[in-house]
Amino acid sequence: MVEENAKIKDVQFGEELSKRYLSYAMSTIVSRSLPDVRDGLKPVHRRLMYAMRQLHLDPKNGYKKCARVVGDVIGKYHPHGDSAVYGAMVRLAQDFSVRYPLVDGQGNFGNIDGDGAAAMRYTEAKLTDFAMDLMDGLNDDAVDFVDTYDGEDSEPAVMPAMVPNLLCNGSMGIAVGMATNIPPHNLSELSDALLYLIEHPDCDDEPLVRRLKGPDFPTGGVIVDSFETILNNYKQGKGNFRIRAKWTTEDLGHGQYQIVVTEIPYQVVKSKLIEKIAELLLNKKIPFLGDIRDESAQDIRIVLEPKNRTIDAAVLMEQLFRQTDMEAKFNMNMNVLDLDGVPRVMCIKEVLHDYLIHRNQVFLRKVNYRLGKINARLEILEGYLIAYLNLDEVIHIIRTEDEPKAKLMKTFKLTDNQTEAILNMKLRNLRKLDEEEINNEHKELLEEKAGLELLSRDENKRWEAIAEEIKRTKEKYGKKTALGRRRTEFAEVAEDIDVPLEAMIEKEPITVILSQKGWIRCLKGYADLAENFKFKEDDALAFAVHAQTTDKIVLLDNKGKFFNIAANDIPSGRGFGQPVRLMVDLGNNDEVVSMFVYEPGASYLIATDKAYGFVVDENHILAQTRNGRKIMNVVDNENVKFCVKMTGDYVAIVGENRKMLVFKAEEIPSMARGHGVLLQKYKDGHITDIQIFKGEEGFSYNRAGGISTEKELLTWLGHRAQVGKLVPFGFPKNNKFFKD
Repeated sequence: MVEENAKIKDVQFGEELSKRYLSYAMSTIVSRSLPDVRDGLKPVHRRLMYAMRQLHLDPKNGYKKCARVVGDVIGKYHPHGDSAVYGAMVRLAQDFSVRYPLVDGQGNFGNIDGDGAAAMRYTEAKLTDFAMDLMDGLNDDAVDFVDTYDGEDSEPAVMPAMVPNLLCNGSMGIAVGMATNIPPHNLSELSDALLYLIEHPDCDDEPLVRRLKGPDFPTGGVIVDSFETILNNYKQGKGNFRIRAKWTTEDLGHGQYQIVVTEIPYQVVKSKLIEKIAELLLNKKIPFLGDIRDESAQDIRIVLEPKNRTIDAAVLMEQLFRQTDMEAKFNMNMNVLDLDGVPRVMCIKEVLHDYLIHRNQVFLRKVNYRLGKINARLEILEGYLIAYLNLDEVIHIIRTEDEPKAKLMKTFKLTDNQTEAILNMKLRNLRKLDEEEINNEHKELLEEKAGLELLSRDENKRWEAIAEEIKRTKEKYGKKTALGRRRTEFAEVAEDIDVPLEAMIEKEPITVILSQKGWIRCLKGYADLAENFKFKEDDALAFAVHAQTTDKIVLLDNKGKFFNIAANDIPSGRGFGQPVRLMVDLGNNDEVVSMFVYEPGASYLIATDKAYGFVVDENHILAQTRNGRKIMNVVDNENVKFCVKMTGDYVAIVGENRKMLVFKAEEIPSMARGHGVLLQKYKDGHITDIQIFKGEEGFSYNRAGGISTEKELLTWLGHRAQVGKLVPFGFPKNNKFFKD
């Protein structure tokens, strides 16, 4: 019992939990989610490539079932589920997902419409030439091998990477607390940047980016960022690229035309894109578009028909760029494992530099491996030459001695390997012709050895040789080849095409109606605002305004929050509309106290029932979300009650005590947010009405028999926050300038 208790250790639960979670996080980061800067592969991709190589799925050989490959991967190298491994394999075969596919698939591997691949028992695959170049050198001791998870086999810790796969194909992954998203690039342009960095190791990022140019997505498209933006993204190792669909117009004769989209942004699902455009078309959100058709086969062909031939194609496309994924953003985050296996965000120069360091190490290991092979062969050849020079004596020793090996080693000072080679030599190899071949081979190997030893000693010579390798790779995957041509174009867009709101929405007159119970709807045309509109039982009119379908409707609630509703989003028809709370996040206990049409350049006096207020301009009443925008702060038992447009230079305020105060509007401060200042002083009661007017015109109010205007202001004229004087004779008994 004592021995068992001695094994128990007291630990802090929080500390132990943190350690174990950190271990899990690092395992996820290093072993699953982030690519290696050297070969650009995650472990699952590296193991897939190696397993396919072990199965001899070379480009020149036939295909094998994907199920066979996946079985080998999860059985020998990667202890994870088959669906995850097969999903990774499928992506490596999709020419719309990776710029330079590593897997040559046969069968259904999915498509750009978002359809998934067939089951792995139906599909077949083999490696591509690009994948073979990525693994070139595995047989030459170019990289270290590590034990597999069960210790029964070994696998490469990293690929030799004769091609810069990280930037060629990019990568995407989400780890614990970090993520990576690297765009693909053009191999020919990458080669130019690498060659420049070899010649100018101390260069800045700018000359590298000028040669790299920018991402080259497999689906093409057009990058519409300036060079300064692209350069800044690569300097920081993070940023975003704006990608637009590539389109052209086709002349149909008689002045008619149609727009044909031939390329869409990277990672955009074509079927969902068309569904979105069709939905907008149905809801009349793209009034310039008449119809859309998908005529795609192997290549993308989306046909857009304008409503009439007078519509500018650029304006129509600008609508689509703004409202759909015809324009998308690629958020770059070059978070990778560096040469030390540490995850960090790297700039473009650091990524290229670390890749070249890896290439140098791989090249040196291949040189040393070849030197070892040459030295071993030279040892054997030198033994053969000794045997040919002393052929008769060698034969005599072999025939007469009981231990010919020891005698040969002693007589001719041979090594063990040389003696074994001589003893294993066949009689047919004793011809004079074979002796000449051995002499020639010996001479050639000595020359090769001298060259390799020079490469091993001289780093400059190694960089020259690496540069030659890069040039050969550039030629193999050059822009003149189908695989190597640049697909993504560049087109700076300094300023967006000005598309007025009227172009986005059909401009029609409407009447917007809000009931006291909070139901909102609109009627076509300008209805009489004094009309008896129909409402649900126990409901009545609260506000009604004339507007256009292109307008914004502004609401203010009693807690000082502004909301915006697009007029074209308000339901129309003969019904009662819909609750306004479905369109904005109005509190359950809050109510709308003002509704009006947004007007650029206008300003408004907002005030509470306790007569506190300030002036706010139109820039501050626009809310970006349905949550609204808080403008006025209220205290307990206080509510916002008024929002009056500033149309004059004087303010008239009336309270429940029938006291009126007139003062200059300039005494009220303009604020973006706050509680405001006191407008009129009361001992008891609240404010009942406000009127903004021009001093020379006076204020107006309802009076028996009509409307009365008071231009003599001296009786009520004062300063803000004063009590005021009694209202004029005949002023309405409800203490409001005009009856509701």
